[in-house]
Amino acid sequence: MEGAALTRRGLLVGIGAVGGAGAMYAAMGALGLAPSEQDKEFAAPRPGDFALRGKGAAKVVILGAGVAGLTAAYELGKAGYDCTLLEAREKAGGRNLTLRAGDRLTELNGPAQEVTFGEGVYFNAGPGRIAPWMVTLDYCRELGIPIETFVNSNAAAYVHTNGQTMRARTARADMYGYVAELLAKATNIGALDKAITGDDQERLLEFLRRFGDLGPKLEYEGSERRGFTKFPAIDTGTPLQAPGPLHQILAAGTGRAITNDFGYDQATPMFQPVGGMDAIVAKLTDAVGQDRIRTGAKVTKVTTMADGVEVVWDGGAIKADYCVAALPPHVLAKIPHNLGAQITTALATPVPVAAGKIGLEYGTRWWELEDRIYGGVTETDLDITHIWYPSHGYHSERGVLVGYYNTEREAELYGALTPDDRRRRALTQGKKIHGEKYRQNILSSASIAWHRQPHIQGGWVRWPAFDSSFTLLQRPAGRVYFAGDWLTHLIAWQAGAMESARDAVTRLHQRVLRSP
Repeated sequence: MEGAALTRRGLLVGIGAVGGAGAMYAAMGALGLAPSEQDKEFAAPRPGDFALRGKGAAKVVILGAGVAGLTAAYELGKAGYDCTLLEAREKAGGRNLTLRAGDRLTELNGPAQEVTFGEGVYFNAGPGRIAPWMVTLDYCRELGIPIETFVNSNAAAYVHTNGQTMRARTARADMYGYVAELLAKATNIGALDKAITGDDQERLLEFLRRFGDLGPKLEYEGSERRGFTKFPAIDTGTPLQAPGPLHQILAAGTGRAITNDFGYDQATPMFQPVGGMDAIVAKLTDAVGQDRIRTGAKVTKVTTMADGVEVVWDGGAIKADYCVAALPPHVLAKIPHNLGAQITTALATPVPVAAGKIGLEYGTRWWELEDRIYGGVTETDLDITHIWYPSHGYHSERGVLVGYYNTEREAELYGALTPDDRRRRALTQGKKIHGEKYRQNILSSASIAWHRQPHIQGGWVRWPAFDSSFTLLQRPAGRVYFAGDWLTHLIAWQAGAMESARDAVTRLHQRVLRSP
């Protein structure tokens, strides 16, 4: 209004109306009203949702300082218990293993590897992602572990099947398009008259048109969803050529690959701790107390008694009121004990699963520069199974991608090779997808065969059936309680180890509180 004084607020509103939010924010910065940087460090906003009610006063020995053992010790420690952890390996964490420069990786009946990654570069050799509903994130919050997005599904990643490589977006567009066409035509000719009403058929057809990007005749003839050889900018770009016929799409066998992230344990996005998955181990170790963890202590005998448990290891013995056995079941089954033949049989029932990974460090992040892939996973029918692109360190000079993550027969195949031969085979297979650049500018690598790791001997286990053996081990044997992801329906996830530990310590604590 004429003659009215112009306030800073009025000026900013006017700038925002004309130039948008970006212009308004820039103006706020010029006026000193916008923060120039984050004004405080990350802090966990609140405690976790789990606590043992009441204080206990018992001594507990915990076998294994993996995620399950550390979680058990952490929760028992908060409730007043005196915990000692015995860990056969040289460091805590178990399968939560992040490799960095200076680490040394040993294997059963195989050569050791000296890890020589560059500064700040790491490789999550074990778990690599966390779904948002998992209790693992609650512990990240409670322990003050910053997290970042893990790109689990990326349309720019590839699908490689039957010798053909295409972008994930292309594979999905073609499969969804043809499936939508078939169902739309079946609906349109009345094949579904007995199944759904006329109104619902119209609604279904409208959905299928959108789902498959179908034409006016309910036919799939390709779509911009498939991608471009040159993306739109000044001009409309150059779309990919039209897809092949349906039988060609089906023959490509992309169905398994493009549904790989449909499971309830998957999500878009997922998450990871900043700086490496072992941040969880580091924080749990600090909270438990490094002095309570005895590494290099291989347990050789467990004896439950009326008034406690005695555990012998190759350097001594300890007497405690209770024991939490958080070792892999196939390892526990071989330790002499007096828990009974039924327990031994139950422990030997789940079958260890071979699993392997390799981290390939490149001098340039060519997957970002040339392929425009920022995080995500390429699915293949090759023996490498997956290629994972890092979801951190974007635009850095160098980076580590996971050149294979395989299981069962394929993992056994790679595990039988030397580390050098694993790398050579992985690079040869990856070249089929990315071309010769995949084998160039390699700075270093590190590979792991989990079934060849001392005191672990498997990536996880597989139960033939969740039968009486499974439920038997969810209960204590005398004063010995069992814990691990293998006692949950979240096998191979850290969340499973944590959930099992919480269940075991709850049962133990309730028993202590009932004791005279």
